[in-house]
Amino acid sequence: MLEIHVEENDDHTTCRPVGEIDAYTVGTFRESLTELSERQRLIVDLSDVPFMDSAGLGALIGGIRRVREHEGAVVVVSTSATITRLLHTTGFDRIVPVVDNHDAAGPALDNPPT
Repeated sequence: MLEIHVEENDDHTTCRPVGEIDAYTVGTFRESLTELSERQRLIVDLSDVPFMDSAGLGALIGGIRRVREHEGAVVVVSTSATITRLLHTTGFDRIVPVVDNHDAAGPALDNPPT
């Protein structure tokens, strides 16, 4: 089971999925990212995601693309070595900042890649 927690702050929105993101739960994750696609500053906090497969990675990339289509900025927080390795191995971290804690996410939103 996957839960999605959304927190609205003064200068950004945080989407924090809790649970595994795989073929069975990816629809919930994709829907949440679609609902948040018009946010100008979005942090996707994967700290409580122990596992993500290619379906989850695809949903994450699609969500980021939609935010950028609305000229928004996105940062991903990953505290899991497994998730971070997935993001680095696939080259994901070359298109979106990946940071290892929520405190680093705000500054990364201020300096998005071009």
